[in-house]
Amino acid sequence: QVQLVESGGGLVQPGGSLRLSCAASGSIFAIYFMRWYRQAPGQQREWVAIITSGGVTKHADSVNGRFIISRDNAKNTTYLHMNNLKPEDTAVYYCNADVVTEPWRRSPDEYWGQGTQVTVSS
Repeated sequence: QVQLVESGGGLVQPGGSLRLSCAASGSIFAIYFMRWYRQAPGQQREWVAIITSGGVTKHADSVNGRFIISRDNAKNTTYLHMNNLKPEDTAVYYCNADVVTEPWRRSPDEYWGQGTQVTVSS
């Protein structure tokens, strides 16, 4: 079993910054893609960013230039550095990862964290 635990959310003023963390633990052989999603009240879950095991990244247009995804493979952890935050960034942020739990498995399984609340308000 694999657990993803997010942390770092909170209340921040517009223009401020936060860094979210997502640590994976459990039976892990390898982690392929790691992603961040967010879900605002009354809205569908929205993809925010993705990072490969080799560090290649892509961000949604809505956060490009303000958010940066990174990862530390030695710690099985991904980060979301959020700068110049706006009220519309308010949402629950979720971590998602493709994890191979055993070396003989052909494909990874997808896991989700429980989410961390980010509120941007003055």
